[in-house]
Amino acid sequence: MSCSVNLKQICCSRYQYLPLQNSGCPLICTQLLCIFFEFGLKGKALPILGCAFNIFRMLSIVLSISLWSTNGFVSSVSFPKREEERKVHCVSCCCISTEKDYNSLCERQPIGRLQFRQFCDTRPELRRCVKFLDVVVRSRPLIVLHFKEDNVPEVTEEMVTKCAERLQQEACKELFMECTKLIHDFLSMAPFADYLDSMYYSRFLQWKWLERQPVTKNTFRQYRVLGKGGFGEVCACQVRATGKMYACKKLEKKRIKKRKGESMALNEKQILEKVNSLFVVSLAYAYETKDALCLVLTLMNGGDLKFHIYHMGEAGFDEKRAVFYAAEICCGLEDLHCERIVYRDLKPENILLDDHGHIRISDLGLAVHVPEGQTIKGRVGTVGYMAPEVVKNERYTFSPDWWALGCLLYEMIQGQSPFQQRKKKIKREEVERLVKEVEEEYSSKFSEDAKSLCKMLLAKDPNERLGCQGDGATEVKAHPIFRSINFKRLAAGMLEAPFIPDPQAIYCKDVLDIEQFSTVKGVELEPKDDSFYSKVSTGSVPIPWQNEVRSLPRITSVNVLP
Repeated sequence: MSCSVNLKQICCSRYQYLPLQNSGCPLICTQLLCIFFEFGLKGKALPILGCAFNIFRMLSIVLSISLWSTNGFVSSVSFPKREEERKVHCVSCCCISTEKDYNSLCERQPIGRLQFRQFCDTRPELRRCVKFLDVVVRSRPLIVLHFKEDNVPEVTEEMVTKCAERLQQEACKELFMECTKLIHDFLSMAPFADYLDSMYYSRFLQWKWLERQPVTKNTFRQYRVLGKGGFGEVCACQVRATGKMYACKKLEKKRIKKRKGESMALNEKQILEKVNSLFVVSLAYAYETKDALCLVLTLMNGGDLKFHIYHMGEAGFDEKRAVFYAAEICCGLEDLHCERIVYRDLKPENILLDDHGHIRISDLGLAVHVPEGQTIKGRVGTVGYMAPEVVKNERYTFSPDWWALGCLLYEMIQGQSPFQQRKKKIKREEVERLVKEVEEEYSSKFSEDAKSLCKMLLAKDPNERLGCQGDGATEVKAHPIFRSINFKRLAAGMLEAPFIPDPQAIYCKDVLDIEQFSTVKGVELEPKDDSFYSKVSTGSVPIPWQNEVRSLPRITSVNVLP
């Protein structure tokens, strides 16, 4: 059985093409090409024989082959022995370009961060700086003692003493901000320039080349339907090359065009791509098929809050569980607001649980960027969760999100929305009247703290609402109901959730109960639509992709130089 795959340009520093087929080792070429096939390369096809292989080992081997020789060709290729797999030779991908930004290359991108730290490890003066930064992250309370014993010249003794005094007062997130800024300022100058000329940066470019390969439907295996969105189904999928599971949100092209939803779809994709938060679903891939645009997102196996509130026994949660979810949602809103994004669609069905019982905000179709110093307007959202200023079509910034958090906290405790009863039909106009004019009622299920927080979040006037008085999420976090929540540990993912989903249970409707979409008629796709599709289907998203690759069992062997 034979198949055809594309082998694009694998460049060395002196020659444009590397003719692997002339290497004298057809078996190795076959296995390498199979790997490239898994990542969906297209172009001039080469016939090869199909063969079985271990993708995890092959990923190591791709970057473990010597490509340097006196005449620019590969003179020999062989499997590295197990004890030699940690020895990696560098391939410089001349065709890859990337922004020369220190923060992006050396801090935000996981593989870039790892390569830069390995570069720094080759120089004692840089190794101390990296060690300082790592200790800050791992164990802030020990850092003053550590760096009094192992001095870092870039951090003055006066600065260390100042940090020690602040540590005695309050162990806060900003404790070592000035110190770490000094270190990063130093590293971003001459050390960063040297890194860009090193083989460690060339190694990073190898990964960027692999990251930027085309993504198609063949990159994934498709599984059961999980639910439906506004423009199509959501199903489980798996990356063939790594085994990583995701949720694939399909946006049907004809349905988007019929509803004139192009800007909404593109907006959601761009916001998901921009936000990197533990409390917001991540976009890992974006690609297109003949009929749909596909957003590949974090898979949340624990179901949504609506299912848990209403289909897991008596409606509602105990207060401890409700407060925990409210705290995590608050962190998610804080991360969105830091990017100047207002969510505008906070409701139980948009809050998803992962395998460990932690939540993430999903479905950012109505989210929008708020320019610095400006306000926006838009009567969008879900009836019963829209704030009074939204219902009145007034201007706002982030206030609607804090109102919706109050609605959601109320619903989690009471087991019903504050302004409408479940399964009881009320006209939209009546719900909006209640939102604007009527105070919500509280039962004995609410403690004084819970009642206080809900009232402060559900203030009709946004200027009097908690979270809208200048300090945003900090105001909400300071409420007494969160006294038992350590937000620093929560943000680091170190707190255990009050409810952990059963891995054997399915927290969603049966496939047969999920309403099917009808066929879209009277809409034809045109060549001019391709411009919009190309803006959405941009392939892999760097940070999630690099995290996925780093999680492979054998992938660490490609990160160490001989």
